[in-house]
Amino acid sequence: MSKFVSPAFELKSFNCPHCHAYAHQNWTSVINGFHNVVSNLRIVYCAHCGNYSLWLNKKMIFPESTGIQSPNADLNSEIIEDYLEAANIVNKSPRGSVALLRLAIQKLCKQLGEDGKNINDNIASLVKKGLPVTIQKALDIVRVVGNDAVHPGQIDLKDDSVIASKLFELINIIAYTMITQPKEIAALYETLPEDKRAGIERRDNVT
Repeated sequence: MSKFVSPAFELKSFNCPHCHAYAHQNWTSVINGFHNVVSNLRIVYCAHCGNYSLWLNKKMIFPESTGIQSPNADLNSEIIEDYLEAANIVNKSPRGSVALLRLAIQKLCKQLGEDGKNINDNIASLVKKGLPVTIQKALDIVRVVGNDAVHPGQIDLKDDSVIASKLFELINIIAYTMITQPKEIAALYETLPEDKRAGIERRDNVT
């Protein structure tokens, strides 16, 4: 799973919000008709696709999508729908975006075999089943931040799209570790000769 770098002000390289490739970004100032630099307004050109993004007061205002990485294709369709909706509003409403991601996590718990009713209880159940600590922490991060987005809490997300953007990455990490990776390993295992797989099963069933 390749690392995704979200666009950030004056960062020299990040994943382009248009082509999604990790590429060098060329920052330029905007000159008005009087040959004066327009303060607080910058244009950034992607070295890979040539498309541009527009930044005002250190925030990307075009395109509206922040260059959030695409959702893991192994997520259920309704989770992908929530993910994409959250990505479309993360700049305008980080709090609303995070609330949608919390909903996505609740549905992801259900995809992982839980009832999807209570995220905290679902995570506890997954831990008992051997959930890796790193994935437990990732689930709890989205759960806690999402709860604070919905209810009054200690995390103020009104103007913080950076925290919100990181949560998308966590959801894809969870999906890759818990769904995609096991599926890929299982498919590769099935390519082993049948007698070799039978030998492995006999070995592991020895008491």
